[in-house]
Amino acid sequence: MSQLDAAKSGFVLCIGICIFIFSVIYMKYSVSKDPSEQKLIPELVECGFYPDELCSALFEGKSAAPVIANYCQEALSPLPIQGPSFLQNSVNCSKFINEQHFITSPLSEEEADFPLAYIITIHKELHMFVKLIRAIYAPQNVYCIHVDEKSPSAYKSSVQNLVACFRNVFLASKRENVVYAGFSRLQADINCMKDLVDSEIKWIYVINLCGQDYPLKTNREIITYLKSKWKGRNVTPGVIQPEHMKHRTLVSYKEFVNVGVSYVFPTLKKKNPPPHNITLYFGTAYYMLTREFVNFILTDQRATDLLEWSKDTYSPDEHYWITLNRLPDAPGSTPDAQWEGNVRAVKWREQEGTSHDGCKGHYVRDICIYGLGDLKWIIETPHIFANKFEPLKYPLVTECLESRLRLKVLKQAEVRVQPHWRHTKHSHFNMKLDAGRDG
Repeated sequence: MSQLDAAKSGFVLCIGICIFIFSVIYMKYSVSKDPSEQKLIPELVECGFYPDELCSALFEGKSAAPVIANYCQEALSPLPIQGPSFLQNSVNCSKFINEQHFITSPLSEEEADFPLAYIITIHKELHMFVKLIRAIYAPQNVYCIHVDEKSPSAYKSSVQNLVACFRNVFLASKRENVVYAGFSRLQADINCMKDLVDSEIKWIYVINLCGQDYPLKTNREIITYLKSKWKGRNVTPGVIQPEHMKHRTLVSYKEFVNVGVSYVFPTLKKKNPPPHNITLYFGTAYYMLTREFVNFILTDQRATDLLEWSKDTYSPDEHYWITLNRLPDAPGSTPDAQWEGNVRAVKWREQEGTSHDGCKGHYVRDICIYGLGDLKWIIETPHIFANKFEPLKYPLVTECLESRLRLKVLKQAEVRVQPHWRHTKHSHFNMKLDAGRDG
C-alpha cells in the first residue's frame, strides 16, 4: 500500500470514529429529561457499550478500557447528577429500600448466626454513604452512624431520614466535632462502642469504616475470613511505634475548630510516658474487634487511662487500638502480630513503586482517590475494604465495583433471591467474577 493510500485509510478511519462518538453524544443528550424517568442514584450509563463489557475490560486492565470509560464520564459530566437529596424530605421507606436494592433477609444460616456490628463515621458525600450502607447492609447486623457535628444541618437531616427506615441502623447518641488526626476521631468510635454494647443484636465482631470506604468482599466472605483466619482474635495490623512516629506522642497536641477550618497543632508541652508502663504500638486506625475486647476497652483501667493519656496526642486512633490489642491478657489479643490482617487496601503516595504502581485517580493527603485504572489493582488485592472513593469524580469506579459485589452476594445466597435485590442493570450484566482473587 502506498503512503497516499495509507493516509486515506487513516483519514476514513478517523472520520468513522468521530461519527461514532458524535452519535453517542447525540443519543445521550436526546434522552428524556423528564424527572420521573431519572433514578435517585445514577446508574452506569452504557455510552455505546454494555456495562459488563466495559467493567470487565477495566478489571482486566485492558489498555483501551480507561480511554473509553474516561470518554463516557466526560460526555456525561454536563448532565445533572441526581444524588439522594430526596432524603432531606420525609421518606417512603418501603419504596426507598426497594429502589435502592437493600438486602432484606439473611442470605444464609451462617450469616444469620454471625451478626456483625459496624461503626461508620461520615461528614460529607451522602451519595457515597448510600452506596456504602446498601453494600454492607444485612438485617441481622447492626450499624452505628457517627455524623460529624460540623456537618450541615441538611446533611444530618438526610442521614436521620435514612436511618429511620431501618430498625438496626442508628445514629451515635453523642456526636463529636471531628478533626483530622485529632482525638475527636477516636472518641467518635468510643461513643459508638458504648451504644453498640447496649444493642439487642448480639454482634460478634465490630468493624469501623469511614464514608469513603467500600467493601471488596461479601458479608459471607468477611465472616469466613474472621472464623477461619482469626478465630476469636482481634485484627489490628501494626508494629511497635517506629522512631519517626514518636513525635506524635512526645509533646502535647491540641485541636483547633472554627467555621470551615479545623486542624491539630503541636505545643511546647512535653508529655509524660504512657500509663502503666505500656509499650506503644503504631498501625492502622481500622480494625475488626471482638465483642469481648470492646467490653475490655470500655471497662479496663489500663484502657481508660490510656484513652485519657491519648487525648492530646496526634492521630491517637493509630496507636490506641493496636496498643491495647498487644496486651497479652486482653480478650482476643495478638501480642506477637505484625501487619497481619487484610483490613483496608490503600494506595499511599510514599509506597508508589513498591506496593502499588501509582494512583490512576489523584492523591488527597497522600492517599489515592481511585480512578478507572486502579480497578484491576483493587479487585486483585486480598483486602476486605478499600479506601478512598469519590463517585462524583470517578462514577464508573464505584458503579463497576457495586455491580461486581452484588453479583457475588446473590451468587452466594442460599435463599430465594428477591427481585429488588438485583440492580437494574443485572438483567443483562454477566461480568466475569473470576478476575482477581475473590476468596
